[in-house]
Amino acid sequence: MIMEDQERTEKYNEDALRYSEYFKGKIQTISKVPVRSLDDFSIWYTPGVAAVSKKIASDPDLSFELTGRWNSIAILTDGTRVLGLGNIGPEAAMPVMEGKALIFNYLGGVNAIPVPIRVKSREEFVSVAKALEPSFGGINLEDIESPKCFFLLETLQKEMNIPVWHDDQLGTASITLAGVINALRVVGKKIDQVKVVFNGAGARGHRFAHDK
Repeated sequence: MIMEDQERTEKYNEDALRYSEYFKGKIQTISKVPVRSLDDFSIWYTPGVAAVSKKIASDPDLSFELTGRWNSIAILTDGTRVLGLGNIGPEAAMPVMEGKALIFNYLGGVNAIPVPIRVKSREEFVSVAKALEPSFGGINLEDIESPKCFFLLETLQKEMNIPVWHDDQLGTASITLAGVINALRVVGKKIDQVKVVFNGAGARGHRFAHDK
């Protein structure tokens, strides 16, 4: 069984490298508006676009109604704790962030943009995230080392005006909590009647214990 799993993993690894070289990335940006003639460019770009920009300038929140910002998120990482690979840096984190963007788009219909960044401190990370705020409707933090990830989530949620989510804390903790709730239902017990042990749970274990 172990040998079969290893062979399957090796096959996936080979396919991933071959397909990545062939497709050169997992996502792309395409137009969603009709372009039937040169006149359409005058609507979507100049001169028509100026009217939209003026409208948003009078009320920046209109960017959520008149642009794609309402359905766009940044998948933001510094590449310091990627999957089981550890601190591999922003460039090497890009394939994973592209994969997450693919999941957001394919399963949720959300326009997700991978944004691996090179920063030297958690304060610089916060500064970059806040600078990106006008471009996105939300921020998904991804694959950031602990304990930095706790500081970043709490700080950005407090200081930004768009939703900020850390997948490795909130997302995985939600699934873990769902598992605990369902397990309690199966055995017919309440939470105060059992002991739950988290072994190597990482950021999600911290978040689950904190929120509980």
